[in-house]
Amino acid sequence: MRWARHALLVVLLAASGIAAAAVEPLEFRDAAEEARYKALIGELRCLVCQNQSLADSNADLAGDLRHEVFNKMRSGASDKEIIDFLVARYSDFVLYRPPVKSTTFVLWFLPFGLIAGGGALLIYVIRRRRPAAEAPLSDAERARAQTLLDSTKSQDRSHS
Repeated sequence: MRWARHALLVVLLAASGIAAAAVEPLEFRDAAEEARYKALIGELRCLVCQNQSLADSNADLAGDLRHEVFNKMRSGASDKEIIDFLVARYSDFVLYRPPVKSTTFVLWFLPFGLIAGGGALLIYVIRRRRPAAEAPLSDAERARAQTLLDSTKSQDRSHS
């Protein structure tokens, strides 16, 4: 049993070394380049995770795209050129803030339209609401109410 533990420990240590070696740290020329890189990958969406940026995602594709962004930066591409390259390859979906154009019009303005429509519907419903009509009391109900009022008045007098 002891040898099995040692074998497992050796395998785990070897695997952790391989995993650590697979991640190459990026070396930036200066802090400005690193800030530019972080800003870029923070604005780009992971195509696998969809609700994470490239900076936040651990997906393999996100790692590949981070390296692609880094390599393009190193080759002298501007932010716009890098973004244009990724959009040409993956469509506007790669952007967290896609541009307003005919294909994204609904994405940008549907929420505002729904809020305006809901507000208009609420105003319409409130204005159409009528107060409930008061039903007249029958003679029996009127007599019962009068009896209750009289008994309450007589109790108030007796307690004073």
